[in-house]
Order: sequence, then structure tokens, then C-alpha cells
Amino acid sequence: MNYLTPRQIVAELDKYIVGQHDAKRNVAIALRNRWRRMNAPESIQQDIIPNNILMIGATGVGKTEIARRLAKVADAPFTKVEASKFTEVGYVGRDVESMVRDLVEQSVQMVKARKKEDVKGRASQMVEDIILDALIPPMKQPSFGFSGNTNDEPKSDHELNERTRQNFREKLQRGELDDRKIEIDVQQAGAQIGMVGPGMDDMTMMNLQEMLSGMMPKKAKKRKVTIAEARKILLEEESAKLIDMDEVKEEAIRKAENVGIIFIDEIDKIASSSRGSGGPDVSREGVQRDLLPIVEGSAVNTKYGLINTDHILFIAAGAFHVSKPSDLIPELQGRFPIRVELQSLTKDDFYHILKEPKNALTKQYEAMLAAESVELTFQDDALMQIAEIAFRINSEVENIGARRLHTVMSHLLNEFLFDIPDVIGANAKIVVNAQLVDERLSGLVKNRDLSQYIL
Repeated sequence: MNYLTPRQIVAELDKYIVGQHDAKRNVAIALRNRWRRMNAPESIQQDIIPNNILMIGATGVGKTEIARRLAKVADAPFTKVEASKFTEVGYVGRDVESMVRDLVEQSVQMVKARKKEDVKGRASQMVEDIILDALIPPMKQPSFGFSGNTNDEPKSDHELNERTRQNFREKLQRGELDDRKIEIDVQQAGAQIGMVGPGMDDMTMMNLQEMLSGMMPKKAKKRKVTIAEARKILLEEESAKLIDMDEVKEEAIRKAENVGIIFIDEIDKIASSSRGSGGPDVSREGVQRDLLPIVEGSAVNTKYGLINTDHILFIAAGAFHVSKPSDLIPELQGRFPIRVELQSLTKDDFYHILKEPKNALTKQYEAMLAAESVELTFQDDALMQIAEIAFRINSEVENIGARRLHTVMSHLLNEFLFDIPDVIGANAKIVVNAQLVDERLSGLVKNRDLSQYIL
């Protein structure tokens, strides 16, 4: 892993997220602390526990985006879960361990993808041989008659066959035969077996299905596909054969334990606003008590093996409009020692969000219209006005943060998106200026009943 310094981590997050410097600093320190722990003396490594983070802020200010981008920067397995899903009717803290299993699954996929990349060269060679055998089946070399001199005329059928194969191999490598169809054998996975039984949870179901599908013989089915498609199918199969899955599982468990990040969203929805009362508060407190052992460190059984959650970084987030962080049970509060309050977005923030990030909404729309050969440009005064309108709607109706920009941008550009390519053809240029924003969005601002525009 490329371990960055805290300043470098913040610089990477700045490319995608505007503002929220306090939150970025805290997650950057938490990430760097992992590298510090792994390079600390072995005698104390196990005792250094991560400082889990609780993010407090309204919806749409960047809580989830910070955690998601952090995982990408760290090349770490990441899973997001809504705490409120564990309060389903009839269940108290139903299967909270599933988030750890999801993390391990994510880790396995990451390790497998990297291992496949490592063996891609060898697998490509094997795939090329399989395709070549389907096009020009090889002949057995006879015990006599092969001169081995490629400059002469072929002395035997075997030599002719070899030369033809070599010619076709070169054509394959140049991609000249990609549209030709060939017949290949494709491995078919065993049918999934559904089972229902009393007290059977998801984990038991998965283990039984995997065991039974492993016992059933895998069938090979003949398919007629183009060489380009065959290359993709066979590359997947041959790469899988070259990978040691036991090694993948061990590395994935190790990666999930040491660098995994679990993001628990909507944690405020399981905070009990009034202690000692019945009703839904009982269920909420039950979920908190079920979350507690996982956050403080326990062993969870997954289909890839046992995983310890002691060094997984937990980032929790919530708006805390109705409840307060102090409404969480004290034991759970203690497991999230770092509190970060995210600021509500201002008009200037909206302007920078539209202009600066790598994945800014304006850049997304420009890329989509470029696919239709239409050039879309936004003038600076138009961006200021869009930011002003989004900010005003948020303050007058419901503050949904940066997500409001999706509503406003969609309302502004929908007519163009509908007219391309039927009315507005290729090579057209569309310039969004302040006047156009006024024309399209004036009704949106004047109309006090904005329910139809709320996401």
C-alpha cells in the first residue's frame, strides 16, 4: 500500500470534497495511525487500537464521500451500512455481523483482482493457445519428414500446420480475427439451491449453498462466440485457475483486519431520545448493544475464516437533528472517541463544488454531452447563480446539502438533454450563462411550494 502522510491524504481528499477541513484532518490522522501501528514494536502492536470517528452533520455535507474516498486513497476494503436497517420490525439488532462479512467479501474481491492482474500475462498466453487450437487444431509431429528449415517449402503436413498456426497467431495478436466466431467450452456453475428452515440465518444458508454447489460436478457447455468475447470469458477462467484461493483468503482476512473501514451511517436513528421508555427505543438500544462487541473488538465467523475486528476502523455518521450523540449508550459513545462536526454548506461552497472537484456535476454533464458530440460550457456567473439558487432552496425548504445541486442542474438542463440528438444535432455548442439560468430557474425560486422539486 502506498502510505501517504496526513497532509498528502488531505490533499487527495481535496480533489473530490470541498471544505470540511476538520473532518479531513481527523480521518487523515486515523489512516496514518494504521501505518504507525504496523511499524511499531511488535510487543505493543496488538494494544494500539484505532480511534473510531463519529461524524455529526446534516445530510449532503460530505460524510459518506469522505469515508468512501478515504478507503480509495488507502486501497482499503470498505463497506457502508445503515444502522437503521438493523431495527426492522420483529428483529432486535438482526445480524449486525453481516457488515463484517461484507467487508471480508470486499477484501477477497480486491485481493483476487490484484492477483488476476499479476497472472494476466500467463493467462493471456494460455487463452491465445486455446483460441488458436479452436481455429487451427495442431497436428502431431511425425517421426520423420520435418526439415525444421522455415525458408524452404514445407516438407510435411505438420510443418504446413505449424506455419499456418504461426500466421494465425500473429493475426490474433493484431486483433484482425476478433469478429470471427468460434466454439469454446465454458464452465457452468452449479444451480443455486434455495433452502428454508426454522432459525436459518443468511450465514448458514450461504455455507450450505456453497457446500452443495462444491459437491456438484461443474458442467462444461459449448458456446459459439466471437473471438473478442471468447478472450474475455477464457481470460477470467484461466486467471482463476492460476490463483491459489487459500492464499487469497488468508491475505484478504489479514487486509480486512488491519486496514478495513466500516462506515455506519444513520447512527442517530438508533439513539434513544428518552431513556427507560418502551416502544421503538427498546429496539434501538438493542441494536446499540449488538453493535458494541463488534466495534470494541470480537471474532466474527465468515465463510473465508475467522476475522478479528479489533483493528478495523469504524466511522459512524448521523445528522443528530432529533437526538444527540449523548443519547447513545455510554459504552458505544466511548468507542467513538473522535467527534467531528461537519459544517453546513454555504453559497460559496456550492460554487466551488460545481467548479473544482474532479467529479464535479458540471464536468459530468459536459462528458455526457460530449458522447453525443455536443460541446457544453458553463460561464462563471451562471455557476454563481446556480449556487445561489440551490442555497436559497435549501434554506427555505429542507436542507439536503450538496444533493440539492442535482435537482437544480437537472431542472436547468433537462430540455437540452431531451432535445439531443433529435433537435440539437452533433457538433452543436451550448453555453450556459446567467441569462439562461434566470429563464429556466426563475419559476423554481418564485414558487414557494417546492414540494415537486424536493428529492
